[in-house]
Amino acid sequence: MKRKRFSKARRYGAFLTAIILTAALLTGCGTEREEKAGIEEDEGKIQIGICFDSFLIERWERDRDVFVSTARDLGAEVNVQNANGNLEDQIAQIEYLIEKKMDVIVIIGIDGDGLAGAVKKAKDAGIIVIAYDRMIHNADADLYVSFDNEKVGTLMGEAMAAEGLPLKKVLMLAGPTADNNVAMVNSGFIKVMDDNGVQIVDIMYADGWKPEYASDYIYEHPEVLDEIDGIMCGNDSLATHTVRVLAEKRKAGKIVVTGQDAELEACQRIVEGTQLMTVYKPVEKQARVAAECAIALAKGEEVEGINTVMWDGTYSIPSIVLEPIAVNKGNIDETIIESGFHLREEVYLNVSDHGERD
Repeated sequence: MKRKRFSKARRYGAFLTAIILTAALLTGCGTEREEKAGIEEDEGKIQIGICFDSFLIERWERDRDVFVSTARDLGAEVNVQNANGNLEDQIAQIEYLIEKKMDVIVIIGIDGDGLAGAVKKAKDAGIIVIAYDRMIHNADADLYVSFDNEKVGTLMGEAMAAEGLPLKKVLMLAGPTADNNVAMVNSGFIKVMDDNGVQIVDIMYADGWKPEYASDYIYEHPEVLDEIDGIMCGNDSLATHTVRVLAEKRKAGKIVVTGQDAELEACQRIVEGTQLMTVYKPVEKQARVAAECAIALAKGEEVEGINTVMWDGTYSIPSIVLEPIAVNKGNIDETIIESGFHLREEVYLNVSDHGERD
């Protein structure tokens, strides 16, 4: 294991020197971009850096908390970075983690095409790289941990097709093209629509996953609402803004809406009847598996759970691909509430007797 910059074991005899050393350590850990999970870097502890796209999407905070907790329980220290949706900042943060001599860097990439150079620098420095949730193209990551994203789109499409769709027309409000998962989700959804003779009238891509782009699109194209049966939203944040506009136009619950991530507001809309379904990806499992794999790789141990290889455009990447779950009004109790993902009283906040709208 590489020698870390700071050593807990190193001590100086003089009290004044010890105070100076402590002040230097605290100053070094106080940068605006660093959120340190654990104050001290212990000699011998595995050091893991994890760099998030942003915390704009509700689920990422849950991923962070479970990842950090699992890694710390296993004796590692975690350095959390948040790029706030800026690719240049994410590259700088990865380079910062390289300078800090991490054993493993876990990346939730902003742009699948823009991080290969930063990954190469990490690997050249002997650092293990895990692509988390999103593939990094042409980068030769050591491991990829995600969900079956094409199946996410398939589940959305199947739920929508089962509604009948008398007009046989739907709108897609998708995530950004820079996110590698978006193309896979769209592919699964479009195939189901084609198989059921449903026309996709338009596709909007929300740059940076900014949810206001969904409502902006509908405000700018009000005529679309008169010709469609459903709206496929790339995630539940986009669905939130979509349903708000539909409610204003008295079409909420009349035009079916799908999403993913099982955000609390989406689950509330499902039991209220204004969102058809969401796709639940058990992120606690994903984060826990990724943390366990990071530590195993750092120790040079065999990684358990690899079930496929995924192509990054140049290299075949050992991968752990998990199964997503379709959530609707009929199974929300067993999938969301019984798993502890959301509390019953939160999900049913706006309905009485767990079924009748207040």
